[in-house]
Amino acid sequence: MRLKGRSQGQGLAELDTKTVIIGTAGHIDHGKTTLVKAITGTDTDRLKEEKQRGITIELGFAKLDLPSGTSVGVVDVPGHERFIKNMVAGVTGVDIVALVIAADEGVMPQTKEHLEICQLLGIKRGLVVLTKIDMVDEEWLELVMEDIKEFIKETFMAEAPVIPVSSLTGQGLDSLLKTLDSMVLEIPGRQSQGPFRLPVDRSFIMKGFGTVVTGTVISGSIEVGQEVSIYPAGPNTRIRGIQIHGKDSQRAVPGLRTALNLQGVTKEEIKRGTVVALPESLRPSYLLDLELFYLSSAERPIKHRAPVRFHVGTSEIMGRVLIQQDELQPGEKAYVQIKLEEPVAVLPGDRYVIRSYSPIRTIGGGRILNPLPRKRKRARKDLWDELKILATGTPTQIITLHLEKAGPRGLSPSELALRTGIFGKTLKRELQALLSARQIIKFDADDKFVSSKVVNDLMEKTLDLLRTYHSEKPLLQGMPREELKSRLFPASIVPRSWPSLSDGGYRMPHQRLFQKVLDLLEKDGKIATDKETVRLSTHRVKLKEEEETVKKAIEKLYLDTGLAPPTRQEAVEKAISDGYPVEEGMEIFDLLVREGKLVRLKDNLYFHPQVLMVLEQNVIDYLRTAGEMSVAEFRDLTGGLSRKFMIPLLEHLDSKKITIRIGDKRRLRTKA
Repeated sequence: MRLKGRSQGQGLAELDTKTVIIGTAGHIDHGKTTLVKAITGTDTDRLKEEKQRGITIELGFAKLDLPSGTSVGVVDVPGHERFIKNMVAGVTGVDIVALVIAADEGVMPQTKEHLEICQLLGIKRGLVVLTKIDMVDEEWLELVMEDIKEFIKETFMAEAPVIPVSSLTGQGLDSLLKTLDSMVLEIPGRQSQGPFRLPVDRSFIMKGFGTVVTGTVISGSIEVGQEVSIYPAGPNTRIRGIQIHGKDSQRAVPGLRTALNLQGVTKEEIKRGTVVALPESLRPSYLLDLELFYLSSAERPIKHRAPVRFHVGTSEIMGRVLIQQDELQPGEKAYVQIKLEEPVAVLPGDRYVIRSYSPIRTIGGGRILNPLPRKRKRARKDLWDELKILATGTPTQIITLHLEKAGPRGLSPSELALRTGIFGKTLKRELQALLSARQIIKFDADDKFVSSKVVNDLMEKTLDLLRTYHSEKPLLQGMPREELKSRLFPASIVPRSWPSLSDGGYRMPHQRLFQKVLDLLEKDGKIATDKETVRLSTHRVKLKEEEETVKKAIEKLYLDTGLAPPTRQEAVEKAISDGYPVEEGMEIFDLLVREGKLVRLKDNLYFHPQVLMVLEQNVIDYLRTAGEMSVAEFRDLTGGLSRKFMIPLLEHLDSKKITIRIGDKRRLRTKA
């Protein structure tokens, strides 16, 4: 077995053709491994223990060349009930299941359980291979055939062919191969949507190459040299080599039994149950939303928080089923959550199986609906109703639901893909249709999308906040922008239960969304904005009689004090009567500043504009005669002001371009 970086015998064109995996299933000692050897020439029992005990323990793999020249992969699974977890790992990604039943024993417990597992995993095609026909007579064979047809009539294999064979004599093998060939030709090509994923079913060290993993590619494609990650918590690594059915290749695509030679990782870092996928394409989670079919063969109801064994991909993890009601009866279907003891990295639509904790028995399975959910409270029926949308809704409904739940944080296309299982051109087409229908809004340069319902709610909340603010502070022109933003987007509005995929928690919404909300409201004529504040377009400051009195008193005080005015605090305290709130007096003072009836020069220094106009004219007249003016001369001109007032006033004259400072003197600007 070679694993090299360059293709030797299998090019890209061949890999792009249809690929099919056939998997065995059935009770122990019904002849699965012997059958595989008879049709492929490969003994899939490779372990010493398997040889000694005469049973299959680990998964086995072989290549089958069909009469038409088509080559397919064969996965041989163990039949013993103790190795069901290996069996589940083996049939993940299978296109056709060959249910093997021995003619001398007929349908047995593992026959039933294996068929249930195949049904729960969504396998659609299969056939029954009736082995060991050389050990029974014709009459018995007919009885077994009748039992089998009765056994499969309520399953996905109801119309499946039943092929009697003898692996020992070769009887019926030609018919089996022709039937398989016909079934393979009818299978449509796999769709390669979604990121590259390979659930690992085997990991080992190969001398001269290092760590090698095997599995079936279930989505996407990968090429030699590409970087990959080991999920749920492994390192990043690079593909050193790819091998398909014993031949080196440059690329692997869905449906292929694939061996990957990984660079710089140990066997311990990647084991059965892990997933090789593209970096940042998956997110591990302890909590999953599920569509659960609870098998009618289950012996008793399953209760809320019942412990189970959760099988997905090639992994087995202990978990607890969270049900809205107290228990679920055998044969019922429900939407549930599962809380796992270890994280898994999955996508919506992935199939799973659950087995009871003790005694160990397959009891249900179905589809994963949401790999990154929030915890659903049992009393909140609406939260559980959302799962029905995820299970039966259109792509539009599913995308819209996730965007509504994401709130003002929004979601990027990559985040939506992880939550919805909708990828590539399909996702792009759905988003464009939603944008055109104005059901979603794009608000970020990084392609963040937010639900229009969320934006409408933010617009209404903005108006409510402004109404309240104007009611509480009628003397203020408007609400400070930053205060409005912090009230509109408190941290709690973005719950940790819908985490950001990039930062692992919540973050404040982007400034662009806040501005988008303001722009829409201003366009509708509902608000008015300036650089610092936001107000309702209908808001006008209206003073009561007592407030008008305070306002006039403050303004008169600054006219009277001229170039040596009081501070803001002093002016308010002098202007108000006993018992009048100082805070309201301060608001009236600020109103005078906004109206331009007071001018702030520096820190806590304010002047009446008429006082400043008189000063400006006096300085102009003085300089037209004297030509220049020193600080001392300016002091004399202003009646002996202190430096506390003189320096800010001189700087004011400079900033107004009335004067220009040259050395220690000031001269009149030409424009002035």
